[in-house]
Amino acid sequence: MSEATRDAFEQAMDRRVIRGRSLYVDAWHRLLKNKAAVAALVVLAIMIIMVIVGPMLSDWDHEIPDWDHYSTPPSLETGHLFGTDALGRDLFVRTMIGGQISLLVGLVATLVSLVIGISYGAVAGYFGGRVDNIMMRFVDGIYAMPFMFFVIVLMVIFGRNIFLIFVAIGAVNWLDMARIVRGQTLSLKNKDFVEAARACGATEMQIIRRHIVPNLLGVVIVYVTLTIPQVILVESFLSFLGLGVQEPLTSWGALVNEGAQELETAPWSLLFPASFLALTLFAFNFLGDGLRDALDPKDRF
Repeated sequence: MSEATRDAFEQAMDRRVIRGRSLYVDAWHRLLKNKAAVAALVVLAIMIIMVIVGPMLSDWDHEIPDWDHYSTPPSLETGHLFGTDALGRDLFVRTMIGGQISLLVGLVATLVSLVIGISYGAVAGYFGGRVDNIMMRFVDGIYAMPFMFFVIVLMVIFGRNIFLIFVAIGAVNWLDMARIVRGQTLSLKNKDFVEAARACGATEMQIIRRHIVPNLLGVVIVYVTLTIPQVILVESFLSFLGLGVQEPLTSWGALVNEGAQELETAPWSLLFPASFLALTLFAFNFLGDGLRDALDPKDRF
């Protein structure tokens, strides 16, 4: 076999290997080529490590004040890296604890809204007709009600347990996702690959689970990047009303609200939690854009 023939054979085999990879493996390789997405992934990883490990490395507790330092600026001499708030509590530890709560709120509530929204929207869009009409009229009816009203009602009914806050926010935040998924499903359900699956004897639910939903991942990921900051802001508003995270726990939103009230006398109390919150939201957005491009089936080959 000549050298040219050998090279052509190897290239053909490489193409076969590449085309034989699953969508998720191929998406992961293309995600790693996106520098902005990789940088965002690194930032999020560092942020998660910091909020988990940070409080363990500090000598201060998030709820016990330093009686000798009230509203003191950041200083290595006092041991308060981010300074203290008006009650003398260490802002570094409170920012890390607040990060734990905010990230949990964003991730868990978004997961709840995704499970409900994707399931609801995919079923409505795929079956269409009367089923779609009834299901979407129900969504329109809920849309007519104030969003915060439902959250507050759920909080009053189920109490102020921190995990119930996550579920309550997610349970009323699925409406946009249901509409997005329903619209995409309507455009996918008559595609050739769906008809082929139907001809092979796949059931309706198998088609939805194996063929419709995987092709919605790009749109879903983009929406997730919008949902997480939205959920964090909703939690902040609930905390402002006294229905969200309760003392001595805190969140980035609650810390930003407290810092805004002390902006003139203690600007550091706003600077650090706001910076962590903004950096995290930017990272989620860049990562979401990278995942959207990586999961787009049109750009796979």
